Formats: sequence, structure tokens, C-alpha cells
Amino acid sequence: MKNNKLRLAWIIPNVFCYLMFIGFSSFVLVNAKDLQDINSLSIWVFMMLLLLLVSLIGSYRIWTWIKEGKM
Repeated sequence: MKNNKLRLAWIIPNVFCYLMFIGFSSFVLVNAKDLQDINSLSIWVFMMLLLLLVSLIGSYRIWTWIKEGKM
């Protein structure tokens, strides 16, 4: 472990992204019928998947930095 403060500075926002994804997903699942009625379900699902993609890419970058010894 090189720099614990740097790791926390990157890991904490990544964890919050995953928590946002969980909250966002639950909102979409609970309100799917209403969102479909106003024709915006596809936009919400796209944004939810985009948030998941950002979270996964962030996790991968953190993992590679730790593996390379930069963190």
C-alpha cells in the first residue's frame, strides 16, 4: 500500500457512484409503468446504464493503478 489517502480519494466517489446506480435503478423499477406512460422510460434506462458503465470503468482504472503500484 503506497498512499492510502489517494486510494480513498478515488475509491469513495466510486462507491458513491455504485450507490447512486442502486438508488437510480430502484427508482426506475418502482416507477417503470409511469415512465413508460410518458414515453421517457428508455431515457431513464439509458442514463442508468451509462452510470453503471462509468462506475465499472472507474473501478477498472482504480484496480489497474493499484496493480501497477501507482496508488
